[in-house]
Amino acid sequence: MSVSSDNSIKAVETKSKLKDSGSSPTSSSNGTSINNPRAVCRACKRLYREPKILPCLHTFCADCIRQLEPFSVSGINGKALLSENEHNRDHVSFTVLCPECDSEVDLPTSGADGLTTDHLALDEVFMETLLNEDCVVCDLCSEGDAGKRCEVCCVNLCEFCSQAHRRQKRTSSHSIQSLEELKAQGRLSRPVLCSLHPGQELRLFCEPCDAPVCLECAATFHREHRCSPAREVVHRHGDRIRELVAGSLRPRLGHLEESLRRVELSQDELAARAEALAGEVRAFARGYASAVEAHCRGLLRRLEELRSQRRNQLHLQGAQLRQALADAREAADFAERLLTCGSDAEILNAKAVTLRRLTQVIETGYDPSPASIAPDDITTRICFLPFEGAGEVEGYPVVGVIHAKTVDPSKCTIQGEGVQLGREGQRSEFTLVCRDASGEQMGKGGDAVLVSIVHKERKDCTVEASIADNNNGSYSISYTPVVPGPYSVWVCVKAQHVKGSPFVLNVKRKFRRHRGTFHCCSFCSSGGAKEARCACPGTMPGGFQGCGHGHKGHPGKPHWSCCGSLVEVSECLVRPAGTMPSSQLRTVEL
Repeated sequence: MSVSSDNSIKAVETKSKLKDSGSSPTSSSNGTSINNPRAVCRACKRLYREPKILPCLHTFCADCIRQLEPFSVSGINGKALLSENEHNRDHVSFTVLCPECDSEVDLPTSGADGLTTDHLALDEVFMETLLNEDCVVCDLCSEGDAGKRCEVCCVNLCEFCSQAHRRQKRTSSHSIQSLEELKAQGRLSRPVLCSLHPGQELRLFCEPCDAPVCLECAATFHREHRCSPAREVVHRHGDRIRELVAGSLRPRLGHLEESLRRVELSQDELAARAEALAGEVRAFARGYASAVEAHCRGLLRRLEELRSQRRNQLHLQGAQLRQALADAREAADFAERLLTCGSDAEILNAKAVTLRRLTQVIETGYDPSPASIAPDDITTRICFLPFEGAGEVEGYPVVGVIHAKTVDPSKCTIQGEGVQLGREGQRSEFTLVCRDASGEQMGKGGDAVLVSIVHKERKDCTVEASIADNNNGSYSISYTPVVPGPYSVWVCVKAQHVKGSPFVLNVKRKFRRHRGTFHCCSFCSSGGAKEARCACPGTMPGGFQGCGHGHKGHPGKPHWSCCGSLVEVSECLVRPAGTMPSSQLRTVEL
């Protein structure tokens, strides 16, 4: 395994340890324990303050996002601007790494302020505050104990401020609820207000701008745009999110879980296989003296290297799959929670970033096929060959080698039509399949293959064979004989005959095609022509020299007019010109 792969494994392990260390119960600023993890920022471990949604669907405080180091900066003078003045961060487009999933996410030119606000997180923070704090201070006078809350203004009010809130003309229609009732409900759903017009709820959706707006925004900035009530369009946009989750993301989760299960199964079988091979190696080495013991230790070191190599590969695959699974699960959970818990405005507000993240997870995530992670293929490629020479150790010849895979000539096979039959002047082909000691096909080429084709009756007549390495353990061997007759064929790998070698190859003469017509009789096929003749010995009265149905010499079946053969797909039996006996009836092509 390369150094980069080892570094990737260490990075994932370090990240996992950081996540584990942050999973302990979190405390709020007043020392009370926070029971709801969805109300806590994963960066600062405190209740969310101005929560913002990154493009990867992870939420952090706006201040926490501002403190992230830029991963890359766009623009020619982008880095210079950042180094010159930290305030320029809000005017330069740059990329940061998400503290949760390490994804590269692009921040808008306005920085964290330009990200989508996570109103669901604000709801969780307020509910957590209600449940944990016995006494809530009024947000207006900061003196009295708050017992009520305005759902529109999102402020906690004491009794005096609550009455004053109702008396004001601007806020007289606002809905005010008791904090005790909100605690009893166990869930808080607040209206999403316009940032430009305080107190105005986002109840409309501008189709051209693809954004929720309030009534005043629709009447001013979006006057020429088509604005629809949020409750009428939320189902159409919500169905798109629901379709991606149910139709693509959830099946992908099962796919990833199955792949991870196979990786974990491969790890267990790899360890068991390595232990079994170690036992074989120790049993084989016990009968030798110090040289064999040294050889045994060398074999074990080789085995450990292979096991470590395979284990690192599987561990890296497992780490990548766990991360992909976590990304997919978190995206699905966020989307489902948005659809289940979010109001119409909340769904529409987070629709764009949610759809982008769902599409990104589905299309670009790490997703190997479960069938490509086969436990047997990873573990059984390591084998111990006890009788293969291993050179000398301390001056003593030893045998026994640990191989990931090696060719065994006695297990190699040859197959194809060109093994038994060839044709003069025509190209024929057969295939050599190289296999290892367990009979499995080698996964790569490069073996020393030798093919010799020599005429058995004419030793000076040889046929040159062309060998094509298919790079998968098989070799295509083609030849073109110019002389018919029997040939002796040798096929060797590593200077040893493969299974079935040598064998006899019979080369027939050049194939002769029929020049006549495959017909039922001369009378029918020629339209009654008296001059028509056929290679069959049949004749008929009336001056016809060819054959006819039911007359003497007719074979009783369809046949070739050129040679009389009864098989339609066959070789013509007429001899080459100059070899036909004078008594043979001349054939005519009808």
